[in-house]
Amino acid sequence: MIHIVIADKSQITHSGLSSIFSSYEDLCIVGHAHAEEELIAMLYEFKTDIVFIDYTAPEFSVNTIKRIKDQFPASKVIALTEDQSGKTLVNAIRAGALSYLRKDCDIQEIIESIYDTHRGDAFYCGKIIERIRKESIDISDLDSIAFTCEPTPISQRELEIIQLIAEGYTNTEIAEKLFLSTHTVNTHRKNIMQKLGINNTAALVMFAVKMELVHPNKFLFAQEVNF
Repeated sequence: MIHIVIADKSQITHSGLSSIFSSYEDLCIVGHAHAEEELIAMLYEFKTDIVFIDYTAPEFSVNTIKRIKDQFPASKVIALTEDQSGKTLVNAIRAGALSYLRKDCDIQEIIESIYDTHRGDAFYCGKIIERIRKESIDISDLDSIAFTCEPTPISQRELEIIQLIAEGYTNTEIAEKLFLSTHTVNTHRKNIMQKLGINNTAALVMFAVKMELVHPNKFLFAQEVNF
């Protein structure tokens, strides 16, 4: 069971996330906080695996994320905000947010972010990735443990997707095999490209061969797929 606290001033956010999570037996919301001190009190009272927080909302700040990480290191933070500048996004990651979503992202991305973050893997929705690219943010330079590890950490899910891409499966076929939405697979694919610093499928295949995820003779790479 993954225990979740939602920290946001907006009742719509609380209601929306509660409705989404109610369909999953292994997701349990243990509290809804509308201000920083209320949130901290909840974290002392309840075992919390994931904190969803809009740190830009009234009664919260980026320092709230830092307090969570300093006082409750076992609790992982997912930032969930409206569209923000790259600087604001970077500040949240530096403060300790492991994953970052926009409030208008795909529902499947929200669910995937929970499981990835719970495993200790960073997750960014597709729209956050676009913001990172648009502002030329190099996340490998951030002062955060999650992004200074060498080599760049690749999650188990990402390794699965890399292997399937290298074996010639399309995004749609990968989604069917892994029981994900095509949009989520595409987001993972973008995350992988960002982490590895590559921009085409050929380089991704070469990485898969180097990591021995596939044998060089297992597939015939006929043409590069652009996306």
